[in-house]
Amino acid sequence: MAFLHDMRFRAYFYQVVAIGAVILVGWTMFSTASGNLAKQNIATGFDFLTRPAGFVITEAAIAFEATDTVGRAILVGIANTVKVSLLAAIFGTLLGLAVGIARMSRNPLLARLALVYVELLRNVPLLLYLFLWYSLIILILPPVRQALNLLPGVYLSNSGLVVPAALVESGGGALLACLLGGAAAAFAIRRVSMRKRVATGRSNHGGLIATAAFVLPALLLWLAGGVGISWDFPTAGKFRLTGGLHVRPEFVALLFGLALSVSANVAEIVRAGIQAVSKGQWEAAAALGLARGKTMRLVVLPQALRIIIPPLTNTYLTVFKNSSLAIAIGYPDLVMVSNTVMNQTGQAIETIAIFMGVYLALSIAISLLMNWYNAHVALKER
Repeated sequence: MAFLHDMRFRAYFYQVVAIGAVILVGWTMFSTASGNLAKQNIATGFDFLTRPAGFVITEAAIAFEATDTVGRAILVGIANTVKVSLLAAIFGTLLGLAVGIARMSRNPLLARLALVYVELLRNVPLLLYLFLWYSLIILILPPVRQALNLLPGVYLSNSGLVVPAALVESGGGALLACLLGGAAAAFAIRRVSMRKRVATGRSNHGGLIATAAFVLPALLLWLAGGVGISWDFPTAGKFRLTGGLHVRPEFVALLFGLALSVSANVAEIVRAGIQAVSKGQWEAAAALGLARGKTMRLVVLPQALRIIIPPLTNTYLTVFKNSSLAIAIGYPDLVMVSNTVMNQTGQAIETIAIFMGVYLALSIAISLLMNWYNAHVALKER
């Protein structure tokens, strides 16, 4: 029984026991609920996923028709949630990085404006901002009949933004392969160039070469006629706009609200990370003749990144969960589609279990990815 005194064994043992207890409690609750529903002649199980959906989803990240299955409808909701959350995380991070650096500016006006920006967004509930952005889009922009023609084929109205859409008629698989191969080559070239730059201290234009490696395969494929691309231009009708790519106001309001909320949190995380870097790093960089901008980019931010990543993980988890507020403004995310499915099928427990499992899986995936990156940038002890 000596293994019971092993700290590592006990740590794993307690985790297994805890997971087993959770699974047991969950299975007991599910069995009890299933038995009670069966007594009342209420259908249970996941067979409803194969039935025709019978409803329309106004915006779908993947192709969907009312005749498709309920499972396909839920998949559309998942894709919509991932799309808007991912874009909000990307735009919010870039904007938050700029605002966080502005908080540290020597210009008092810029620093105060950045502070006001952060405080306004962090101290008002996100749901109210979603209502605000959606109301502004609906009330300020003209109706479809009077849509603003910003550019040839580009229309803006209170029903959203319509732009020309590129349609890949042939060679889509080859184009995707070129893009993926180019991305892998660009990543490898960038890593090699950075290592050489660190070793030699000389610029080798690695970024430019990596960009060319990413773009050239797809460009050469198009020039060789290996891929067929056509353009679908929107046309203004009497009552609506047809054709093109339609960016709806619900999506814009949700993306705008989530991205601004993320940016305020990221700005504070970036500010705290920069302030945690020793002042001596600034002085050492200045002694080497580096300008303040280069010091921030090459010296301070790489060190602050090790402090920024852990709290940034919580921010990304929050944006995916906050996307469920989309139901308030009518964006068909996972929760809204699931609610429609529940009303259609009457099987609430199974549907709720599905979207809870989806959010859990997304959260775990984000945590694993961020933890891997955090370990990658962490200082290695020798």
